[in-house]
Amino acid sequence: MRTNKHVYILIIFLIIGIVLTAIFGISAGPVQIKGMKDIRFGIDIRGGVEAVFEPSNLDRVPTASELESARVIMETRMDAQNILDREITVDNNNGQIIVRFPWKSGETDFNPQAAIAELGETAKLTFRDPEGNIIVEGKDVKESVVQLDDGKPVVTLVFNSEGAELFADATERLINQRISIYMDETLISAPSVTQKITGGNAVITNMQSTEEAKALSDKINSGALPFSLVSKNHSTISPTLGSGALDVMIKAGLIAFVFVCLFMLFYYKLLGLVACFALLLQVSVQMLALSIPQVTLTLTGIAGIILSIGMGVDANVIISERIREELAANKSLGYSINTGYHKAFSAVFDGNITTIAAAVIMMIFGTGSMLSFGYTLMVGCILNFVSGVTVSRIITKSLSSNDLFMKKSLYGLKVKEAK
Repeated sequence: MRTNKHVYILIIFLIIGIVLTAIFGISAGPVQIKGMKDIRFGIDIRGGVEAVFEPSNLDRVPTASELESARVIMETRMDAQNILDREITVDNNNGQIIVRFPWKSGETDFNPQAAIAELGETAKLTFRDPEGNIIVEGKDVKESVVQLDDGKPVVTLVFNSEGAELFADATERLINQRISIYMDETLISAPSVTQKITGGNAVITNMQSTEEAKALSDKINSGALPFSLVSKNHSTISPTLGSGALDVMIKAGLIAFVFVCLFMLFYYKLLGLVACFALLLQVSVQMLALSIPQVTLTLTGIAGIILSIGMGVDANVIISERIREELAANKSLGYSINTGYHKAFSAVFDGNITTIAAAVIMMIFGTGSMLSFGYTLMVGCILNFVSGVTVSRIITKSLSSNDLFMKKSLYGLKVKEAK
């Protein structure tokens, strides 16, 4: 299918619009899009808060298992809020939990007490029917343990007398339906009901691994804590990389980007220019993917961005070389572009899809800064398909339809290479 020869102008203006949005954001009435200045940076880049949490309504030192459950609940809540750079330490001797987390974006007064309020109160565990009605609460769960049933891990729930009665009534009317388990408003499991469950004991099956079963069991136990946590002490944390680290990283990134673009322009000419626009689009959308949902950007997250940009450059180099090979074989410009992208796609696909798979695994099983790395890497690799392959192909085909851009020398082909 022939591409409109003027569509490249529309796409370039669209890219420029996305770049400006990524830099400055949009604030126009109900439309609020955060830009780069509103990205939430990690402790290592911008600093944050250290808070010590203690039980507020307990006349004894909490047990190690209770404190571990409290740690899990804090991790779950921070994951739900995209606070990926954090350190949560359990002090069993003093019955305390020490939490370190970064400032919110746009925060200028650096008030530790206001920052701590973001974490909220102890999470509430609820069991809900398909309509969202609460049928059992976490206070009705006495304990949750991991067991083996025919060699397969399962999660066993033990309810108190009130919970057992409520659960029995619910399972009787919800046979062949699901009961959803929520931590606050975060869904952590949705097992199916196969029969009425009496006696106060329930079993959650279909666990993929013992680790998955233990993680679910810990979350359920954490929602049944006999105490709430309050912050007794808090302090401000300075950036671990130094106050000027962010400025240095921005300057280094800009310089590296300029040198990459200069190389692509010098070696691949028009194809290099298209690659620069594709990379600019990729970086801009990556920034928006961080600023809009307020995903914490750490040093490891920046490493994920750099790695994905490197893969984007690699994809453009592969595509440009394939097109040059076809042009050197004295094929027509249109044929060379179509064939070049077709031949390069498998290599680009294999490299990015395996990296995306690794990033997804890190996000599923990782915590903290590993989530930041996996997220930025996954988003960048997905954008390689969108900007590095699809968008660049449309621009290149549109440009090649214009008489002004039909010379093969504009696509990096040397005269002596032509047969």
